[in-house]
Amino acid sequence: MIWIWVAAGAALGGVLRYGAGVGAGRLGLTAFPWATLFVNVLGSAVIGFFATVTGDQGRVVARPEFRIFVMTGVCGGFTTFSSFSLETLRLMEDREWMLASLNAGGSLALCLLAVFAGAAAGAMVNQK
Repeated sequence: MIWIWVAAGAALGGVLRYGAGVGAGRLGLTAFPWATLFVNVLGSAVIGFFATVTGDQGRVVARPEFRIFVMTGVCGGFTTFSSFSLETLRLMEDREWMLASLNAGGSLALCLLAVFAGAAAGAMVNQK
């Protein structure tokens, strides 16, 4: 049954990820992989928050299946490290060294900041 939770969450995350890419395209944000950066940062914040709020010391009781649905399924299907890697490679192949560096460094820094912020927000919820 756990596989079904993961698959359902990944399907939802994948649809949300696709929507972010479509939205970025409609906004004309195609010279830089903004959608990938956005979903990776947002997904990092969500997983940090959710893991903290539903963890052992968390305020919210969540069944293990639901935690797996959200963290492994939705967040795993939504965030796009493989897309990030390919897009960074494409920027490098196009000799867009500054954009490739900005994408790699920005993704790492912003996602680490987002997971920290999500966990901190979750800890604040736990204290109330």
